[in-house]
Amino acid sequence: MPVPKLVDAQIAWVAQQVAEYIDRQRRTYSDRTVLLTAGQKAAMQPFFPTSTLDSTGVLVLTAERVGNPPFYPQLIQMGFEPTGLPNFSLMAAITFVDTVVSHEPFTDRLLFHELVHVVQYEKLGLEGFAAKYVRGFLSGGSYEGIPLEMNAYELDGRFAEVPTKAFSVADEVQGWIDAGSF
Repeated sequence: MPVPKLVDAQIAWVAQQVAEYIDRQRRTYSDRTVLLTAGQKAAMQPFFPTSTLDSTGVLVLTAERVGNPPFYPQLIQMGFEPTGLPNFSLMAAITFVDTVVSHEPFTDRLLFHELVHVVQYEKLGLEGFAAKYVRGFLSGGSYEGIPLEMNAYELDGRFAEVPTKAFSVADEVQGWIDAGSF
């Protein structure tokens, strides 16, 4: 489903709205998160910096869902199809900087995927992540076409294939940044 062509000012506005939404959601959920368990840390340690594992909070929601951003009506007015926008309530989990909110119990693979996003935030900053997410959505045409998501899915796929073969997610994310792939 094609996305509308936006001018730079519109793209900047959308990226700012996304950054504000992420920050608001982080503040909403962060006081309810828990740190990773010893078992989760042990499974993720060969792939992620200790600082990432020590600072990430996780939350599994029960009887509630993460809502879509309040600016979606403006996006629809700009020409986006409502069914083409990411539906947060249907996602397995969503990462808001260092706060991971899940709609289902964490598997190692789901946690791995979301921790890749934590590393992306660490390297790009909130505003940089939001801008690259928006531009990626606009150029890729869908959630699946967003390079930040493609990176996370590629890395979680490698992890799932051989969970005992260690690699540095931070180095992999940096490689995508250095190559201009986001």
